[in-house]
Amino acid sequence: MLKGKNIVLGITGSIAAYKSCLIIRELIKDGAEVQVVITPAGKEFITPVTLSALTHKPVVSEFFSQKDGTWNSHVDLGLWADAMLIAPCTASTLGKMAGGVADNMLITTYLSMKAPVFVAPAMDLDMYRHPSTQKNIEILRSHGNHIIEPASGFLASGLEGKGRMEEPGNIVKAMEDFFSSPTEIKADISELKGKRILVTAGPTYEKIDPVRFIGNYSSGKMGFALAEECCRRGAEVTLVAGPVNLSCSGRIHRIDVESSGEMFEVATQVFPRCDAAILCAAVADFCPEEIAGRKLKRKDDGLLLKLKPTQDIAAEIGRMKRGRQRIVAFALETDEEESNARKKLEKKNADFIVLNSTRIPGTTFQSDDNQITIINNEGEKHYTKKPKTEVARDIIDELVSIL
Repeated sequence: MLKGKNIVLGITGSIAAYKSCLIIRELIKDGAEVQVVITPAGKEFITPVTLSALTHKPVVSEFFSQKDGTWNSHVDLGLWADAMLIAPCTASTLGKMAGGVADNMLITTYLSMKAPVFVAPAMDLDMYRHPSTQKNIEILRSHGNHIIEPASGFLASGLEGKGRMEEPGNIVKAMEDFFSSPTEIKADISELKGKRILVTAGPTYEKIDPVRFIGNYSSGKMGFALAEECCRRGAEVTLVAGPVNLSCSGRIHRIDVESSGEMFEVATQVFPRCDAAILCAAVADFCPEEIAGRKLKRKDDGLLLKLKPTQDIAAEIGRMKRGRQRIVAFALETDEEESNARKKLEKKNADFIVLNSTRIPGTTFQSDDNQITIINNEGEKHYTKKPKTEVARDIIDELVSIL
C-alpha cells in the first residue's frame, strides 16, 4: 500500500480543509510519512498546530520560516516526495496550477514535483461547472495529474454532486490503487500515457413508470475490465457506466448514468476530447414513448406499451469521428454473427468490432468469462474463452496497434 511512501499534502483555503486531518490519519495509518504544505488562505480554516501534531513535522507555509528565517526548499520537497496530494484544492489553486502562477509555497512545490500529483477539487457546484474551472481541470489532466472527484449521476440539467471534495477514505484509496499497480504497467511508463479513452459499460434502464423499466442482463464487467486495462497502461479514462454494482479504480473518471438518453449526452460531450472510444455498453434499442408519472396498475385486459427507437450512440460517435480518433464497437449477435458484425463495422464507422455470441455457454451477460472475435476491414481474429480481464488485454492490444 503506502508503507514507506513520502507524501506531500497540500491544503488550500476551503471549508473542506478540516477533512485534511482525516486524510493525514489515513495516510499515516497506511504507513506513509506526511509533510503538509498549506497556503495562507488554508490557515484561515485549520491551524498549522493541529496539522503538525498529526504529522509530527513542522507545517510549511512560507518560503522562509518566521522563527529563524530558514529557507523552505520547494525543490527538496519535490525530490523527497513519492507523491503529492492537494486536498482540498480550490478553484483558485486549480487556476494557478494550470497557469503556473507560482505565488505561494504550495504552487512552487507543485511545479518542482518529480512524483505523481493527485488533486481533489473542492468548491460549490456552480464554481465547479464554470467553463474556466473545467478548462483548468482538463489542462491538469493533460499534464498527467490525477484528478480525484466524487462519482456522480448525470442528468439533462448537468453534473450533479461534483463540486464537493471526495471523501478522505476514497482519496487515500485512489493513491493506494496507484501504488499497488505492477511496476511494469504503471501509468507514468506505459504505452497509453497521454491518451484519453472513453469507455461505456453496463446496461441502460428505460423507465416505464416510477418503479418499472426496460433493461437487459449486462453486468458491466467487460466494460469495467477495459477501463481498468486502459488505466493500467497509462491512459486517462472516462468511464460512462450504466446502473451496475461495480467499483473501479480511483484514477478512472467515472460518470454514472441510467438511461440511453443520458449515456448519449455524456458520451457525445466527452468524445471530442478523446483519442479513442470503446463502446461496450449494452444500450437499449427502444424506450417507451411515454413515461407514466404514477405506478401503472394491473389490468385484466393487459397493457399496450408503445416503444420508440433510442438515439444510436455508436452511430453518432462514428459520425463525430475525426482525424486520428479511433472507435471500438461491440456486437452481440444470436445468428449470422459475422455478417451482422461486418455491417455494423461500416455503419458505425468503427475501426474494429468485438463480436460476442450468446450461443457460447458461460460467456457474455453476468459471466466472468468471454470469448470474442475481433473483426476489422483486413480480416478476423478468433480468441479462446478466457476471463474478461484477459479479454480486455487482447482488445486493448488491438487498440494500441492502431493508435
